[in-house]
Amino acid sequence: MRRTRVKICGITRPEHARAAAGVGADAIGLMFYKPSPRYVTRERAREVCVALPPLVSVVGVFVNPEPYEVEAVVESLPVDLLQFHGDEPPELCVDAGKPYVKAVRVRTREDIVGASARYSSARALLLDAHHDALWGGTGIRFDWNVVPHDVRHPIVLAGGLTPENVAGAVRLVRPFAVDVSGGVETAPGVKDTRRMELFMKEVAGVGPGERQA
Repeated sequence: MRRTRVKICGITRPEHARAAAGVGADAIGLMFYKPSPRYVTRERAREVCVALPPLVSVVGVFVNPEPYEVEAVVESLPVDLLQFHGDEPPELCVDAGKPYVKAVRVRTREDIVGASARYSSARALLLDAHHDALWGGTGIRFDWNVVPHDVRHPIVLAGGLTPENVAGAVRLVRPFAVDVSGGVETAPGVKDTRRMELFMKEVAGVGPGERQA
């Protein structure tokens, strides 16, 4: 039986990357969307990557990028996985040349089912709360009860997760992984080591019998 994987997204500083790895995070996310308060340049992203120990995955996060923007990151940084968080067509995601996760802004079960069919080439679906004006990082949770348990993709649960609610989310949704950003911060882009540690402990504390194999 495995434990639920954890990605800590919106890392902006090398010391935060080291802290995330130190508490046991499986992956970190680097935000390449300029309007985000967690945006990093390629130069800063390189510093973050250098600070990571081995075997911690690096995820490059994009929102409706131009193809050349993704290409520049893929060619210059050791990213393991791409995450597309906007309205990107499947063709753009595939042509990026790296395994990818497709984010879905969820209102209903049909949003998830439809995305699973449209983005059949995705390695996983990341489920986040729908917001009319923002693409993510809102700290808002959606109704976890709408997540189907028979969707063909592995599920990465995001949106409003905190150390206080993540154990309940894992028990209910039984995701492959969870993704947290604002829930372990003291300010946008400023990660708190203690909250990251608490988050990891809460995820690890859900017994194997309480989630899918």
